[in-house]
Formats: sequence, C-alpha cells, structure tokens
Amino acid sequence: QVQLVESGGGSVQGGGSLRLSCTASEDIYCMAWFRQVPRKGREGVAIAASRGGTRYSDSVKGRFTISRDSAKNTLYLQMNRLKPEDTAMYYCAADRRRCGLWDLNQYNYWGQGTQVTVSS
Repeated sequence: QVQLVESGGGSVQGGGSLRLSCTASEDIYCMAWFRQVPRKGREGVAIAASRGGTRYSDSVKGRFTISRDSAKNTLYLQMNRLKPEDTAMYYCAADRRRCGLWDLNQYNYWGQGTQVTVSS
C-alpha cells in the first residue's frame, strides 16, 4: 500500500502563489494532483510521470507547474497567479502502471488532501 502525504495548502490573496508537496512512501510511476470543491466532482489539475512527461488541465496551464523529486519520492505543484476559482481541496493521487489520464479510477492511491483558499 502506497501512502501519500500532502502539505503546503493555505490561504492566499488572488495573484499570489503557493507550493503544494506530496510525499510518497515509495517511488511510483505516475503521480497527479486533483482538486474538488463542495458538491462538485473531483477534477484533474496536473499529472507527472516518473520519466518526465507532464499534462495540465486547461484551467491551470501557464500558471501551475508540476514537478517531481525522485530522490525524495515527492511531487510538487507550484501554483502562481492564483485565482479565487482555484479554491478547492487539493488531492495527490498515484498509480504504479498507467499515466496520463484524468480518469479517477486509474489512480489506486490517494492522499487526504490539503485545502487551498484564494481570496479576491
């Protein structure tokens, strides 16, 4: 069982920046960030494969950067130019075999989430 622990959430004013971290208990092929607001489904934000491929949702492209530190088994999400609509609970997800899809069912492992709140 892979354990994922997120950190780095908080409150920030619009236009500001935050960096989220997700540390995995082992090296794992695919890691991703999803987010969810109350009464809505969980949506994909960014994906990073261990070999370097990345993918972003259109809503964050150009503002967010996903990266990985393989030595630390850690995934990052640098979020710049934050907007109030980025307010959500952010979840780290991981899978050993497949990568690149927004399909929630692809990911076998999930963190507990970290809250990001952006004020206008």
